[in-house]
Amino acid sequence: MSTIQSINRDIKVAILTISDTRTTETDKGGQLVQKYLKDLNVAWKDSNYRIVKDEIGQIQDQINEWLNADIDAIITTGGTGISQRDVTIEAIKPLLDKEIEGFGELFRYLSYVEDVGSKAILSRALAGTKRNKVIFALPGSTGAVKLAMEKLITTELNHIVYELNK
Repeated sequence: MSTIQSINRDIKVAILTISDTRTTETDKGGQLVQKYLKDLNVAWKDSNYRIVKDEIGQIQDQINEWLNADIDAIITTGGTGISQRDVTIEAIKPLLDKEIEGFGELFRYLSYVEDVGSKAILSRALAGTKRNKVIFALPGSTGAVKLAMEKLITTELNHIVYELNK
């Protein structure tokens, strides 16, 4: 039996919502991420929460700002679908050093089995690393955020940050 290593410090997380229509009051996906992080006692500050438009430049500018900050993980919500305006994946993927393919694969599988059925094929959820940080790109729906946070991110975040910093 193997033991998962853990880090002996707070994990610092930034939250980015990508939407042309959401505000801090209507951003249910971003609020839900915050709730899960609070429940886990994960360190995040209001200054590490932003909403940007579905524009590649705005998304990359914010991600790059956080890549140069004292942040361990970035969790984004929104803009992962297939509509013309959904550009989160196109913005984030070129920034990654390594893609964590298993995240998207498991997310789509769990979405299919536990949430939306065959509509899961429309999801382009993504995770990867840049330097020693992990980036998760989640769909904006609360069902998708709940699934990703409960089944994948909260269970593995500590281990991922440990692996990136060992």
